[in-house]
Amino acid sequence: MLNINHLEFTFLKSIGAKTVLKKLMRTFSAVVSLDMDQQKIVVLTGAGMSAESGIKTFRDADGLWEGHDVMEVASPEGWAKNKELVLEFYNQRRRQLNTVKPNAGHTIIAKLEEHHDVIVITQNVDDLHERAGSSNIIHLHGELRSIRSVNNPRMRQYHDDDIHLGDLAPDGSQWRPDIVWFGEAVPELERSIPHVMEAEIIIIIGTSLQVYPAAGLIQYAYKAKKVYYIDPKPKSNYELDRTANLKVIEAGAVEGMEVVYNELVISHDQN
Repeated sequence: MLNINHLEFTFLKSIGAKTVLKKLMRTFSAVVSLDMDQQKIVVLTGAGMSAESGIKTFRDADGLWEGHDVMEVASPEGWAKNKELVLEFYNQRRRQLNTVKPNAGHTIIAKLEEHHDVIVITQNVDDLHERAGSSNIIHLHGELRSIRSVNNPRMRQYHDDDIHLGDLAPDGSQWRPDIVWFGEAVPELERSIPHVMEAEIIIIIGTSLQVYPAAGLIQYAYKAKKVYYIDPKPKSNYELDRTANLKVIEAGAVEGMEVVYNELVISHDQN
C-alpha cells in the first residue's frame, strides 16, 4: 500500500511538485478502489472441471473407475481385501496426470486471482488447478501426487512415481495413496467451511453435489451475493434448492467460466 507521511507530503508541496502529487494521489485512489472492489470468491470444483482436460469423470458411463467397483479401489474394505489392486489403480491414475494439461477453465479461475481473493475447494485429486496457476487450493479428497503412512495420516510426502506393496514409510508402515476413501473422514472439510461462510461469490463447477459431506458445503454460504452453478447436466440437491441468488449455467467448465469471468471482471471494468 502507498505510504506518504506528513513531512514527505509537505516537502513535495513546498517544491511545487503538483504533477507528482497528482500522480501519487491517483495511484493511491486506484489502490483503494482495487481493495474495495475485491471480493472473496470460493470456487467449488468436481470431476467435470477436469473432464475437458481428458480426465474421465466418475459419474460417466465410461468414467475413470471403469472396470472397477468403486468400493474395490476407494474404500478401506477394498484396501484390506486387495492392496496390490488398489496401489496399481492409483499408479495408473498418477501416470495419467503426465498426459493431461489444465484446460482454459482452470486458467480462467487462476486469472481471477488478479482481481479477487480466490480460494479453490476441489473434490478432484489431480493437480490441474496448481499447474494452471491457482495459489490457494484445498483438496477435500486428497491428492494423487501425495502418499501417506497407513498408520499415521499426518506422515505424508510428495510422490510422482508408482507405489508398490512393501514400500514403507519412515514409521515402518506401508505407503498408501493420500486419498480420502468412502467411509473415511474428510479432514479438510473443517478448514473449508469458514471460507464458504465468508464468500461473497461462490462458483460451483462440474460437481453433481450428490456426494456428502462435500455437497453440504453450500449450506454455509451465508454471505454469498451470487452463486454460479456450472454444469452441462445440472442437478439439484436440498442445499441448492434453498440457495438464493443462484444462477445455473448449463455448460462445460470452459464455456461456463468464460461467462462468469465476463460478468465478474470484464463487464465490471467497463462500468
